[in-house]
Amino acid sequence: MLRSFVTLILQSHSVLHTYTVCHSHPSNTLPVGLAAMSTVSRKRDANHLGDNGGTAAEAETKKPKPNGSITSFFGAPKARDSAAQNTTKLSFAPSPKVSFNKEKWVAGLTAEQKELLKLEIDTLDESWLAHLKDEVITTEFLNLKRFLKREIAGGAKIFPPLEEVYSWSRHTPLHTVRAVIIGQDPYHNHNQAHGLCFSVRPPMPAPPSLKNIYIALQNDYPSFTKPPNNGGYLAPWANRGVLMLNTCLTVRAHNANSHANQGWEKFTQKVIDVVAKTRTRGVVFLAWGKPAGKRVAHILRDKEKRHCVLQSVHPSPLSAHGGFFKCGHFKKTNEWLLERYGKDGIIDWSLIEEKTSSSPPPTAPKTKIAVATATETNVQNNSTTVSTTAKAQAIVPKGDDGKKATEANGGGIPSSSLLSEDEDDDADALAALAEAEYELPN
Repeated sequence: MLRSFVTLILQSHSVLHTYTVCHSHPSNTLPVGLAAMSTVSRKRDANHLGDNGGTAAEAETKKPKPNGSITSFFGAPKARDSAAQNTTKLSFAPSPKVSFNKEKWVAGLTAEQKELLKLEIDTLDESWLAHLKDEVITTEFLNLKRFLKREIAGGAKIFPPLEEVYSWSRHTPLHTVRAVIIGQDPYHNHNQAHGLCFSVRPPMPAPPSLKNIYIALQNDYPSFTKPPNNGGYLAPWANRGVLMLNTCLTVRAHNANSHANQGWEKFTQKVIDVVAKTRTRGVVFLAWGKPAGKRVAHILRDKEKRHCVLQSVHPSPLSAHGGFFKCGHFKKTNEWLLERYGKDGIIDWSLIEEKTSSSPPPTAPKTKIAVATATETNVQNNSTTVSTTAKAQAIVPKGDDGKKATEANGGGIPSSSLLSEDEDDDADALAALAEAEYELPN
């Protein structure tokens, strides 16, 4: 029954073709958009990413060795002490001076606002709070916090753990953002969501969508190595300036989209708008799926053409066959950043050189949100102490990671093998179904 229903949905929606809208700096003369890319540029090998056919960026950048790996191209990682493990330091993005007095702002809040916004006050990185302080005191956002308060008071288990809802802001302070990956709903099973879209907490294995992301990345950079034990912890990307933002930041356990249309969409749209407005040198937005595409539609209309927007179908097994595997977004991101920032601006997409940790960034206090009508047990149910018995999901291409699939289906999974016996438990399948029908509020 579900198979027929999914097939019907897939047939009733046209395939979202992968396309690129990237704008060079006004002072540059590079062509705009994927259609204008030269054949040589499109066929550029991953290990020769710096070979830009004689651009100014190349003149200032040392070419990598012809047979270098993804890590050799980006250089050996610098040793960092544990206190700075999750701090991103980018030479092209110095910390800006923000005229924001947090203590004064908090002092001006009402007693109810202080109670409702305790999570934001304690865990939202100040670089973001300085630009979101007016948004969090709007009626819509305060109503969202009242909704979450009722959820917790009623005994609902919320993912991610409360102190990790804003971990994206601490892993990637505003002044370090150079790319944005837009997700949808947090994972809703135990020990998965930790505040970064598509990422799961160790030691959980990569879910199906993330496995497909690895395939696309390996198509761009053949030397990319998947994390040990099929891991799915993407904090290294966030630490290097990739903002990994879900559309909804919370979800009720085992109930996909349960916190949709409660106010998170408006808040995270504001986050995207802040990036587009303040990161004036330009960033790359990676929007996978129709809902994500709608989040960045206004950026495409930006007359100043400061940013690059890359769109494709969602990496879910139910849609990735429509072009995601060959979208080339990881390589295109670095090509654009190389032209805009030089070699220091490109992103190291490797995941194996940093020791991962399931703990929040060091700047994040472990906060328990004291809800007046909630019992201590309810609060503890939303702490970082979670079960590790979640069932692993296993919708994944077979045979050389799907590389032998035909070009007709985007190098992915044949349509006849989209579903597995575990389809009812696959959060990514549910997300894809929701994507086909779910419309963001105006």
